Amino acid sequence: MALTSHDPYLWLEDSTSAQTCAWVTAQNKKTQLQLDADPRFAPLSQDILNNIQNSAQIPLFSVHDGVLYNFFQNQQHPRGVYRSTTLDSYRQAATEWQVLLDLDALAEAEQVDWYLSGVEHCTLMPSRCLLSLSIGGGDRCVIREYDLQQRQFVAAGFEFPYSKSQVSWRDPDSVFVCPAWDEDQITEVGYSAEVVLYRRGQAWGDAASMIVLPANILKASAWRFLDGDGTAFDVIEAAQDFYRRSYFLLDARLGEAAEPIHLRLPLRCTLEAYTHGDLIIKIDVDWVYRQADQQQDFKAGSLLAIACDAHTGELGRSQLLFAPTATQSVQMLEANLNGLFVLALDNVTSRVLTFEHCHGAWQPSSNTLPRDGVIDFVAQPWQSDELFYLFHHFLQPAQLCRTTLGNHQTSELLRSQPPAFCADTLQVQQFFAKSKDGTQVPYFMVASKDIALDGNTPCLLYGYGGFAVPLLPNYLDNLGQHWLQQGCAYIVANVRGGGEFGPSWHEAARGERRQNSFDDFIAVAEDLIARGVTRPQKLAIQGGSNGGLLVAASMLQRPELFAAVVCEVPLLDMLRYHELGAGASWMAEYGDPVKHADILGVYSPYHNIKTASEQHYPSVLLTTAANDDRVHPAHARKMAAKLANAGHVVWFCESQVGGHMGQTSQQEIAQDLARALVFLYQQLSVEI
Repeated sequence: MALTSHDPYLWLEDSTSAQTCAWVTAQNKKTQLQLDADPRFAPLSQDILNNIQNSAQIPLFSVHDGVLYNFFQNQQHPRGVYRSTTLDSYRQAATEWQVLLDLDALAEAEQVDWYLSGVEHCTLMPSRCLLSLSIGGGDRCVIREYDLQQRQFVAAGFEFPYSKSQVSWRDPDSVFVCPAWDEDQITEVGYSAEVVLYRRGQAWGDAASMIVLPANILKASAWRFLDGDGTAFDVIEAAQDFYRRSYFLLDARLGEAAEPIHLRLPLRCTLEAYTHGDLIIKIDVDWVYRQADQQQDFKAGSLLAIACDAHTGELGRSQLLFAPTATQSVQMLEANLNGLFVLALDNVTSRVLTFEHCHGAWQPSSNTLPRDGVIDFVAQPWQSDELFYLFHHFLQPAQLCRTTLGNHQTSELLRSQPPAFCADTLQVQQFFAKSKDGTQVPYFMVASKDIALDGNTPCLLYGYGGFAVPLLPNYLDNLGQHWLQQGCAYIVANVRGGGEFGPSWHEAARGERRQNSFDDFIAVAEDLIARGVTRPQKLAIQGGSNGGLLVAASMLQRPELFAAVVCEVPLLDMLRYHELGAGASWMAEYGDPVKHADILGVYSPYHNIKTASEQHYPSVLLTTAANDDRVHPAHARKMAAKLANAGHVVWFCESQVGGHMGQTSQQEIAQDLARALVFLYQQLSVEI
């Protein structure tokens, strides 16, 4: 399929044009008349909002020097406040919080639509932080230094323009800056190509450029690892694309005079930590490590410790920490004072491995952390052996726990999330569907214990399948009350392209193999129907971002299987995705549309729509955000316009705030979920 094919809806890529704005306004009004006017919408939206704002919900936090910091939103503070407390106070039912920053007051005072995108505390001076402030919730931010003790921005402090720049603390008086506010600073895909060491009070022109990378790479980034003994390890990452990275060391003693030292690591690896003199890395490819007269072979997916001199970058002895099986993968880790917490997946549920550093080597240690659910690391305070984590499952609300490892291992339950629904009559089952090429694809089904296999159960099938991101059995919260308790079933498909089973599971659907992801998703749908769980008239599918591509492609390839499609902030025009938003940075995942148009065009949803006279499609709800600067809203706009013109039933909704990640008010979050549920109720004939 040629890139020069006529595109009648190209004009919808211009978000500033009056024609586009008028079209969006008309489509939003049409959708609101259909969905928001449904008598179920208002009470449903209010119920969801009440649950989100329930004061018993667990406030999550970061921990610095014994102080807990939390971002909090409620009806009085829709944009949110940044606040702090102590662990002793947090343990009390009536926690005393100190408000440090009020985003609503800031937005009003500066007359800017500010949303908080991130807070980075300086490890050595945690009362100083870098605030990332986005306009309307997009990816671009301004970055400004804030004093949490004085509760004000630092006069003549660090401040950087609105852009996709990355800034990270080096020490209290210097930062690593990867600038992206001028055209000559950025790569071809729009991220920074440079690392600058910038000191407090310096003129920008006097700051030292540590490295300038070619414009054809993805981006440059830099940060400092601080070992528990205070040893600094300064790292530059040169990302050639989403998966290939080169790492460089800057000798922290030399400052501006430091020359980047290339670390002899494989291109397909992630540098997770520097601790006890070792680099902790996760490799995505098989790797032969040669040191002196010895050679060690490591398999893709393994977690390794490699001795590394913090000044010369010389690599030494190596140690295999964890070699996953075919159904396991390493997700992330935290380096504590005396060891490691490693978060892994084992058959799509969480498992934490722990290691202690003894006599110059890493020793696995036992722990009592839970399994058969999802563990999320919340905080691991520097220079401590503590870990704060969440544990939850589809039907089990989250519990926030504190654990310490070592000779005096302890465990403490700090908070429990209130149940959002009664789970007594529900069950979770894991099944496997046989994909087109014979691969067994796992999926979870959450439904009534007494489900009748008569094909009449309304089902919502959710998927993602890209960028090595796994879908986990997270607590269903609002879906439990407003979907499962209405007699419906919820299914999560762990299709290839995700990270559930490590690098090979991702590679099996990357680039020219993307069709495997669609085949897997379709196989799960077919399995649900074959087992009598549901039938096409009762089966809906949902996905966002890359998951939007997944459900749209599956719908077009097998429209007879589905009754409804919820397609959120989607990627749909696969022949122009590299020209829209941040799309050019994803070519390692999908392929280059210029070189691989024949492959991408075969499944590109936007280019494979048939007219209603040729093919009936299920009803589609397409959602996006006006200021989504990651996946451009034109994907959803053009798809909606083309489907409608071809005679199909499509509903379109474009929010004006929130960006790609939905950083918006709790009320708007509640309305978005309520709107999707009402759409599903209508299409699957669910009565509530």
